[in-house]
Amino acid sequence: MEERIKITAPLVEDEIKDLKSGDYVYITGTIYTARDAAHKRMDEALNAGESLPIDMEGNVIYYMGPSPAREGRPIGSAGPTTASRMDKYAPRLLDLGLKGMIGKGKRSKEVLDAVVRNNAVYFAAVGGAGAILSKCIKASEVIAYDDLGTEAIRKLTVEDFPCIVVADRYGNNLYETAIEQFKKL
Repeated sequence: MEERIKITAPLVEDEIKDLKSGDYVYITGTIYTARDAAHKRMDEALNAGESLPIDMEGNVIYYMGPSPAREGRPIGSAGPTTASRMDKYAPRLLDLGLKGMIGKGKRSKEVLDAVVRNNAVYFAAVGGAGAILSKCIKASEVIAYDDLGTEAIRKLTVEDFPCIVVADRYGNNLYETAIEQFKKL
């Protein structure tokens, strides 16, 4: 059985330096949500010389827009969205200190290069498992761009949030290596 690695967010260099593509990881701590509209607004803020609503340093952004919460729950279904939609914004945020991104699907060469350049990590969460993933979210608070509704930036408190390392700081990419391994079978 694969080793299950536990890490804490915000991420620190020493804790993520040995993560490799294909590792199963459980994240506990604080992460943030942001999707297309929030990324566009953050990019506009940076272009205008304004500060961002969250400090990128060491943080993790989960590409997710939740469904409404059921009574007694902090959040509704919380599955990942397609990460490539944020590719035009991600390198800039990585250069500002973002250390992790959680989504699903492939990333552009520019994003993968920025992951390596900044010793960061791209994680995948299982698409279609939003109801199960929401059970790992213990608190949710809108902290910016409330007018964007489900695409507002949220601060999440997570406990043992399951992910797989797709792209590591060494340039390994699970989507490429898995294809090569499958071809050998």
